[in-house]
Amino acid sequence: MTDTQNSYLFDTGSEQGGDHMDHLAHLFDVHTVSIIGPIGLQPGQRCLDVGAGGGSVVRWLAKQVGPSGEVVAVDIDTSRLGDGPGITVVGADINEGLVGAQAGPYDLIHARLTLLHLPDREAILSTLADALAPGGWLVIGDATSRPLRVLSDHCMRDVAIWERIQYLSHEVVGPAAGMDLTWGYRISDQMVAAGLAHLYGTENSQTATGGSPGLLVHAALNTQAHDALLAAGAEEWEMQRYQELCHDPTFRIWNYQLVYLRGQKPR
Repeated sequence: MTDTQNSYLFDTGSEQGGDHMDHLAHLFDVHTVSIIGPIGLQPGQRCLDVGAGGGSVVRWLAKQVGPSGEVVAVDIDTSRLGDGPGITVVGADINEGLVGAQAGPYDLIHARLTLLHLPDREAILSTLADALAPGGWLVIGDATSRPLRVLSDHCMRDVAIWERIQYLSHEVVGPAAGMDLTWGYRISDQMVAAGLAHLYGTENSQTATGGSPGLLVHAALNTQAHDALLAAGAEEWEMQRYQELCHDPTFRIWNYQLVYLRGQKPR
């Protein structure tokens, strides 16, 4: 994930940031593969992964295009991105555009859980669309604002804590750092505005239980945003109970809804 260093809440270079990236890969890589797979990437093609994070998508893309192709992995923090055959790692801020070797053209550009954090997301999507080769594909995946509802039979106090921390995270702290969870609903319209064709989208969500990657990612996010959440009004005891719920195998929720859209640049 990429954002300005001044506002992005999550440090992928930290231990919790690494866990965060690993859990996201476990949850969402299958959906990434399912929407990119039908495009039919070929050996020798060129791809860009924006906000490459832990690099799981980069490594998969590199297998698709082979050593004769290239996957450019862009992120501010590249500490978890390793070089490999056909992989080029670039430490850069997508807010500053695509310059030099990053500029394209690309047969595929992918960004997952990245643009929702960037205030200039509409302009960045347009920039990415412009960097496509004729016939190239833009694939964007982001979470939406659908509530993460508690499903287990926990006491009203626990449910209230979960809902309060979710509210502070998604409605106070996140937006103050530039996050917009309503963006997922606008991606399709923005792809049309960018001149892309053959649009196709999916929505994916699943339940999660405490101790599984689906809730451990919340524990990691909560730890990284700890100080910001306290400043927004959370209390330390609420933060501690939230962590306990994320590790409690009897606690169950509907997790994030991930919206994925792909669109093709006309030939």
